[in-house]
Amino acid sequence: MMLDSARRLMTPSARSDVPAFMVMDVMAAAARIEAGGGRVIHMEVGQPAVGAPGAAINAVRAALGSGPLGYTESLGIPSLRARIARHYEDTYGLSIGADRVVVTTGSSAAFILAFLSMFEPGDRVAIANPGYPPYRHILTALGCEPVLIETSEATRYALTGEALRAAHRRQKLAGVLVASPANPTGTMMTPQALAELIRVADEEGIRFISDEIYHGLDYAMRAETAVRLSDNVVVINSFSKYFCMTGWRIGWMVVPPTLVRAVDRLHGNLAISVPTLSQIAAEAAFDSRDELEAIKHGYEDNRKILIEGLPKAGLDKFLPVDGAFYLYADISRFSDDSFAFAKQLLEQAHVAATPGVDFDPTNGKRFVRFCYAGSAADMREAVERIGAWLNRR
Repeated sequence: MMLDSARRLMTPSARSDVPAFMVMDVMAAAARIEAGGGRVIHMEVGQPAVGAPGAAINAVRAALGSGPLGYTESLGIPSLRARIARHYEDTYGLSIGADRVVVTTGSSAAFILAFLSMFEPGDRVAIANPGYPPYRHILTALGCEPVLIETSEATRYALTGEALRAAHRRQKLAGVLVASPANPTGTMMTPQALAELIRVADEEGIRFISDEIYHGLDYAMRAETAVRLSDNVVVINSFSKYFCMTGWRIGWMVVPPTLVRAVDRLHGNLAISVPTLSQIAAEAAFDSRDELEAIKHGYEDNRKILIEGLPKAGLDKFLPVDGAFYLYADISRFSDDSFAFAKQLLEQAHVAATPGVDFDPTNGKRFVRFCYAGSAADMREAVERIGAWLNRR
């Protein structure tokens, strides 16, 4: 009787019943192959193959010898917040106050803070489909309802103002979240398309969140920040992608002045502050622009290898590869089950990729995402392995 009672007490909450982030399962399966002596080419997880830039490492070494590393202000070290604000001047020619900048534990914490500060339980929040899985999983866990709006080739797989307005008219939306460059597609919105989407959101009273984590990794066109287009947006960014600092878990938000105190209160209670060492490293990373641009050029080379090589291997249909470091390939010629396709590709060819159903529960069974943030040699070998494997099928 006591055992049954204990089991009931430890039953997971309903809000915890969200799907797993599938790419993490692929990583674990790849690690098991590597533990057995196999060599896996990693194209599943969206992270740079290189580490933090030299200036960040040097700053951390200096900090480790300078005394204890205590808590910082919940909103972040003031000098880092000021440096992020200066980044908007340097990159976009925009003047924003450092008081609008919030330092977070990666973009993941920023999404939680944004959703908690902007929405009530039951609120409906629109996201583009396909899209980054934790968007909908975090919203669900917080009691909100993610509303998937289909995108298509006709709009370059970007959410449009017309589609947003139509969804809002069918049933009221409290918010919308967009990303450009996008994950998993790598597609980008033109500045005009982003401006139109924000205009419609403002007209309809829909709160707007712009995920700009892949800014800096743009090839087809220059990425536009939503901060230029409206004062009523929340922008989320991170040091994980362009700055090559995934494991440091540090990101930032730019929020309207009316939200700063709410985010401050939430962050202080949920996390107290971001790890001090990561903040020191992040501030110094801004001084490594030449090093980071060289890494970006490497991604451009990898992008070319895949664009030219995958069609020869048999995967000749994929979405526009505008930015980030992803290629979203149509596998319907070979399979209508992207999970099984990715599983076999890993087990038989030792190439790790992420099944599209992770990003799109509706049409993702026809797609696989390849990350090209590794070395050029790995990309060439991956293309060869994929081609040989497909020829054997």
